[in-house]
Amino acid sequence: MRTQETLPVTPSTRLAAARIASVDALRGFSLLGILVVNIAFLASGYRMAGLAEPAFDSSLDWVVRWLVTLFMENKFYLLFSFLFGYSFTLQVDSAKRQGRPFVPMFLRRLAGLFLLGLAHAVLLFPGDILTTYAAVGLALLILRRIGPRTAVVLAVLLTLLLALGFVLLALLAMAGLDTTGTVTDGAAEAARSDTALGGVFWQIVGEHVRKLSLIIVTRVFFQGPAVLAACLIGMAVGKLGALRDLSAHTGTLRRLQWTGFTVGLAGAFFYTLSAWHGTVHKFWGEAVDLVTAPLLAAAYAATFLRVLPYMPRIARALAAPGRMALSNYLAQSLICSLIFTGYGMALIDRVSPPLEVAIGAGIFVAQVLYSHRWLKRHRYGPVEWLLRFLTYWRRPGQPSR
Repeated sequence: MRTQETLPVTPSTRLAAARIASVDALRGFSLLGILVVNIAFLASGYRMAGLAEPAFDSSLDWVVRWLVTLFMENKFYLLFSFLFGYSFTLQVDSAKRQGRPFVPMFLRRLAGLFLLGLAHAVLLFPGDILTTYAAVGLALLILRRIGPRTAVVLAVLLTLLLALGFVLLALLAMAGLDTTGTVTDGAAEAARSDTALGGVFWQIVGEHVRKLSLIIVTRVFFQGPAVLAACLIGMAVGKLGALRDLSAHTGTLRRLQWTGFTVGLAGAFFYTLSAWHGTVHKFWGEAVDLVTAPLLAAAYAATFLRVLPYMPRIARALAAPGRMALSNYLAQSLICSLIFTGYGMALIDRVSPPLEVAIGAGIFVAQVLYSHRWLKRHRYGPVEWLLRFLTYWRRPGQPSR
């Protein structure tokens, strides 16, 4: 930040800078994981229908599907949600220091986030999560005065209630309830989606809107509460100031690693079995994953933050895309849409899972390079600049009146 150039360098300012850099780097790391997961759904109507792409059935294809599901699916959006809750506390503190009314500013920010997410969902990717963050942000605003312990308790209760909901669905399915979504229906749905996504602009938009209407219940009753739970944990960590001095919490980080890489990974394996081989009912897998995915995500974060000081180059590389994560998140969907839909090359369901991962890695490397170049000349990413304008209702960098 340009204003920091005139400030005296003290141990406290160095610590603050390191803390911000570590959070930005963690956000960049989360962005990579989200891209590797999302690209499969952007590249195939079958994946959006919950099926494997029938054209790709080699051993390598299945290994990649298993690895992505096991280690990445439902983990990195939780990390991103955790950081959303953590950043919320930073925004509250910043408003207090500057003597600004926080509520109207944050409501404008959420409105801007919702509009961006709605445009993203309709034009590029119906799996958008920005609209969910906008809704969850209202809940954080209401709950902003609760203590860290209460926030954690609420997060745990939300998670357990969601898991219980999937257990009930599993029991109903075992009792003979028609859960719909058979393989035949799913395959027909995927073929229909492929045709639309490979078409012209209005066909693509129409398909996105149709998918949104199909997943709205899942988004409201399942993903939304899961995101809120992760945000509440982030808010609790922010209120405790636990990321200000990680060396003081080494024991906690170690416990998170042990728990996440044992219980969390076991739950992820159970979930992967249910997702791909049907050896466990899918609802049981979802119930287990809701409880254990946050543990594995926490283990990732704890490991990342512990090793980051020993990898300064990687930290610097990831911090730049993390600083403009919103711009990069939207750009990922735009680039993938140009590759896989009728907006561009229309390669929908023509790219194998290994190549999808390779393309995702290539996109992220390009974003790392572009983010570093952009931030040398600009203080904010382009979409971040727009969101700050909507939040403060003036050009970023312009003094308040």
